[in-house]
Amino acid sequence: MGKVEIIMPKMGESVAEATIIKWLKQEGESIEAEEAVLEIATDKVDSEIPSPEDGILVQQFFQENDVVKVGDVIAIMEVEGKETSGNGAAPSEEPVVVPEVKKELEEVKEVLKKEIEEVPVLEANPVVAEIGNGIPRTSGERFYSPLVRSIAQKESISLDELNAINGSGMNARVTKKDILGYAASRKTEVQPTIAPPVEKSVSLSIEPPKNIPLMEGDEVVEMDRMRKLIADHMVMSIHTSPHVTSMVEVDVTNIVKWRDRVKTAFQEKEGEKITYTPIFFEMIAKVIREMPGVNVSLDGTKIIKRKHINLGMATALPSGNLIVPVVQDADQKNLLGLTKNVNDLANRARNNKLLPDEIQNGTFTVTNVGTFGNVMGTPIINQPQVAILALGAIRKKPAVIETKFGDTIGIRHMMFLSMSYDHRIVDGALGGSFIQRLANVFEAFDADREI
Repeated sequence: MGKVEIIMPKMGESVAEATIIKWLKQEGESIEAEEAVLEIATDKVDSEIPSPEDGILVQQFFQENDVVKVGDVIAIMEVEGKETSGNGAAPSEEPVVVPEVKKELEEVKEVLKKEIEEVPVLEANPVVAEIGNGIPRTSGERFYSPLVRSIAQKESISLDELNAINGSGMNARVTKKDILGYAASRKTEVQPTIAPPVEKSVSLSIEPPKNIPLMEGDEVVEMDRMRKLIADHMVMSIHTSPHVTSMVEVDVTNIVKWRDRVKTAFQEKEGEKITYTPIFFEMIAKVIREMPGVNVSLDGTKIIKRKHINLGMATALPSGNLIVPVVQDADQKNLLGLTKNVNDLANRARNNKLLPDEIQNGTFTVTNVGTFGNVMGTPIINQPQVAILALGAIRKKPAVIETKFGDTIGIRHMMFLSMSYDHRIVDGALGGSFIQRLANVFEAFDADREI
């Protein structure tokens, strides 16, 4: 029997780690090739890792809810008549080291190296006897690594405090993550405050209020993993970009009439239901090509001008959470191509079947707040993009119609477009001009267009 490593796969250019959500196979169980072994989740998408071969799962290196780096060995399986390791690589002659332990050993080496260099040459006891503010290597049945003791010294954490920390390592050992989490919580505890001078501004804390009093009948529910990630991303975006939102009302009567006229024939001919989203995407991509200043990212003081126009479409999930699959190169697709792409992404998003690459590399995001009956919104920018467009509900309204015989009042299909943009790089002139140009393109839609 040969051994094959199951490795955490690369999940996209910006994804460096993933969380193990659930082991679908346990040690000792047989697995068929391509059968799902475990479920994982990144800050972008949930996915499954399949077995590379037929075999038996013999060892798991991580537990559920552990965070694993891309490229780390997750598990080992035995394969009949196979003498390979790592999906075809030559078998390793070195002992397998759990990645988490290996990383911490490397960090310990760095701490020891630093401490040794700082000790005078004539010092009789050079290494770590007193690293960590006098904290010993062991306390009772607990062992404290040099790395943990070094952090304790830096953060002025006493031995009594250290002993009180709930360790998540083997045998309740305190890990780097545990002590850094404790240090962060100490800094955010409520401290006596002194009113600042009137002329100085008060910075807002990113941390939410703690110890909120409960009232009778209240229910406390922990956020799920995706909601925590969304919350962090939204707060980060607001603290990164000064948001400005411009709005304009648009007459989309021509678009509504055209879709009503062709939707049945379109579905019969192409086998796809045509919604407003691909129609809008076609025009949005066109205007972005004309005014590419909103299709950029800001890296410090460097402006990254995006070559591709990749439109993210914010999609609500049955759980109530949100995910943003991306229509790649939207300006290169015709209406049929956009329709197929949009429908496919939306369906697989709602069924948790998106691939990691399908939520990567968006350059401009569109969110349809009209789906929930909202007429407009002030959306939060999806970093590192610099603009996001909200599509409001389409409603029949009385409107002034200009004709060659004079003005008249008629019933028109109207909607609001709202665009939030990063005021560090997109000024009001560009933001306002872009959304007005988009409104003009929407209103000029050809109601006699053929499918």
